[in-house]
Amino acid sequence: MMSLTIISLLLALTPADTIPTMVDIPGTRIRMSATEITNAQYEVFDPFSKRTFSTGDNDAVTMVSWYDAMEYCHWLSQVSGRRFRLPLEDEWELACRASTTTAYNTGDTFPENQWKAQRNNRVKDTVSLLVAQFAPNVWGLYDMHGNVEEWCLDPWDASADFRVTRGGSHNTEVRYLRSDVRSAAIPTDRSVLRGFRVVEEVVPDMTQEPFFAEPQPYIIPPVDTQTPFYSHNHQPAVTYTTNGDLLAIWFSTESEAGREMVVLQSLYHDGAWSPASLFFKVPERNMTGSALLTMPDGSMLHFNGVGDAGEWRDLALCVRKSLDGGLSWSHPYLAKPSHDVHHQVIAGPIVTNNGDILLCCDAGPGGEDGTALLVGFSDTYFEDLRGTIAGIHAGIVELRDGSLMALGRGNSIDGRMPCSRGLGMGKEWTYSASPFPPIGSGQRLVFRRLQEGPLMLCSFGEQGLFVALSYDEGETWPVRKLLTDGKTRTLDGGAWTGTFTLDADHAEPAGYLACTQTPDGIIHLLSSRVHYRFNLKWVEM
Repeated sequence: MMSLTIISLLLALTPADTIPTMVDIPGTRIRMSATEITNAQYEVFDPFSKRTFSTGDNDAVTMVSWYDAMEYCHWLSQVSGRRFRLPLEDEWELACRASTTTAYNTGDTFPENQWKAQRNNRVKDTVSLLVAQFAPNVWGLYDMHGNVEEWCLDPWDASADFRVTRGGSHNTEVRYLRSDVRSAAIPTDRSVLRGFRVVEEVVPDMTQEPFFAEPQPYIIPPVDTQTPFYSHNHQPAVTYTTNGDLLAIWFSTESEAGREMVVLQSLYHDGAWSPASLFFKVPERNMTGSALLTMPDGSMLHFNGVGDAGEWRDLALCVRKSLDGGLSWSHPYLAKPSHDVHHQVIAGPIVTNNGDILLCCDAGPGGEDGTALLVGFSDTYFEDLRGTIAGIHAGIVELRDGSLMALGRGNSIDGRMPCSRGLGMGKEWTYSASPFPPIGSGQRLVFRRLQEGPLMLCSFGEQGLFVALSYDEGETWPVRKLLTDGKTRTLDGGAWTGTFTLDADHAEPAGYLACTQTPDGIIHLLSSRVHYRFNLKWVEM
């Protein structure tokens, strides 16, 4: 891994022309690099890489591991302000085929004049790995067959011990170059046969016009009869992935103190949620409290409470990490192994300006026990500062001056929702009444900073779910809007909410809220069962 000093120098020196030429992939929201990443392009990222079999500036880079390729994508995203990653296997095959259905995108055979020692050689023949020597496919992509094998984002199987490669390479038999051939490699492996190309997520700008979409359920019963799915589905967490999807998780159980409790997941892709599938389960243990966090480098963290029995008072804090947009996860690690209070995770962790992770956890099992703040100085080491935020299920933001502000449920002050302000990363808190009504059983708020700058609170009042905005760091809240477009609907809120009417004067009356904002500006708000989509312009109109 490169030092921060080297990365800082490269950020200052990187010319714009190091960004690969990108090609639109029809029917998708991605672009793919027209060629494999070359030596010259890769060496702007890592000037210490050594050329071996592939020696020319415009030869495809080789001797890169899956992790090297991932770090290149993260670096390219950082220096460009765009979203680059490795292609998913399905994306790669779609791009390779370019609407063809034959063995190769050139037909049923691959032209011999494009072969690069296509036989099984004990000693590899020296061949040129110059990119774009031959005509591209009809979508403008070069070398999809047989220059170098290309890393894909996907794991080979659920274990994630291997990563998929596609396309075949020089010095292999031509049958391994077909459009449908799958190969795999250990992700740390570096070979002269293997390189990569990148894809860019095309992010539409949804910030200019008001936007509110039809509410829809995100909890869809599983189609797999082996997936446990119980009557009580509740307490969601949500984040966006580097693949451009949303990932939502929640617990499913018969009893909130039950050992049968599992954590399920659903993916939101192209406007639809997938049926529920199993996300995480420690057998015969309670699993109360989940959170998801997408880090600035594109990696994702999953936090979960794990009981030592069936109840949810005494929990250990478990952490898992994903490098591939949630396709696979690391083995679970107990960041806080003691089964105790202060470990019941609340959705909505944040990353501070200096890179620390702030994770709120209920301080105890009672409704007036408040919220504990855990500070992560890495994704495996968390310090409990032992200070208490007023209200359970709290949401937290970092203010522009580096101080913290939190809002929670319970511990009302003068009949209002309590506001907590903290210095020293929350070692000391002061409390005051907010301008908002308190919330109670079956309700959880969302409090976060939008990417456009304002603070946003989503909470419940007399008429139901509302959105409030502050433009002055929580001093005043000039915008407060009921979360409805005025149309009359009957919706099922699930969990403790049940059926309710959404109309011009009434919004959802209860629910545990979770939220993420995608790079296109859309705010995705989940209640216990319903998915709302809107943007800042809609709230302000």
